[in-house]
Amino acid sequence: MLKRNFIIFFTVATISGFFGNIVNAAGVAMKPGEYAWSTNGVFGSFDRKQLKRGWQVYTEVCAGCHSVRLIYYRNLAEIGFSSSEIKKIAASVEVPAGPNEDGETHKDDEPIMRPAKAFDKVISPYPNKIAARAANGGALPPDLSLMTKARINGPNYVHALLTGFKEAPSGLKLSDGMYYNPYYPGGQIAMAAPLSAEAVEYSDGTKATVEQMSKDVTAFLIWTAEPELEERKRLGIKVIFFLIIFTAMLYAVKRQIWSKLN
Repeated sequence: MLKRNFIIFFTVATISGFFGNIVNAAGVAMKPGEYAWSTNGVFGSFDRKQLKRGWQVYTEVCAGCHSVRLIYYRNLAEIGFSSSEIKKIAASVEVPAGPNEDGETHKDDEPIMRPAKAFDKVISPYPNKIAARAANGGALPPDLSLMTKARINGPNYVHALLTGFKEAPSGLKLSDGMYYNPYYPGGQIAMAAPLSAEAVEYSDGTKATVEQMSKDVTAFLIWTAEPELEERKRLGIKVIFFLIIFTAMLYAVKRQIWSKLN
């Protein structure tokens, strides 16, 4: 028994030490604060105006480096854009046209392009990962489609990261091309602060502070990660109500049956 307990203790200690080393190597990050997102709670829902502002921040600030590869232009209808607006948004960029009537995809060593349409995916800033790394000093800008789901406490983490850039504390030497952000593991990140006051001009008149833009684009990324969130919550509420009614009916039937037996 003693030998068995020793083996268990040794195994747990070894595993804990292994993962502890991984955590230490990655560096400790500051815990982000909690923010009351409109999607929080059982009855939470998306704020369409905020999502449209978030899309604007993404396209004007983030899209130069980051993609949202799981989103099609037609999906923008779900956050409040009309069909004509979506057509205009899509047509403002070009995508590879594919083979022409002669089967050619390139002409004069350049790809044949066409204006994007609603059924196209939102255009990525780079044609491939190699080009993305080459343009960013070896760092690969992550796709943002599932960013708020990929991290623990994702929305709060994204918001904190976007607003957390500051001067490195004395005694911390930053590596070349790195920036200080206490919310990023290790405190050093290859991305410079992406947001600055009035970086965008909101069409609805909202003041574009760093805090506001961070909240808006984070809300947009909550949607890209879970566009079905509202539908799922509505279904969950219906299921709960059904179970309550069904339970009450079963209880009534049970009382009726047992009353006859007694």
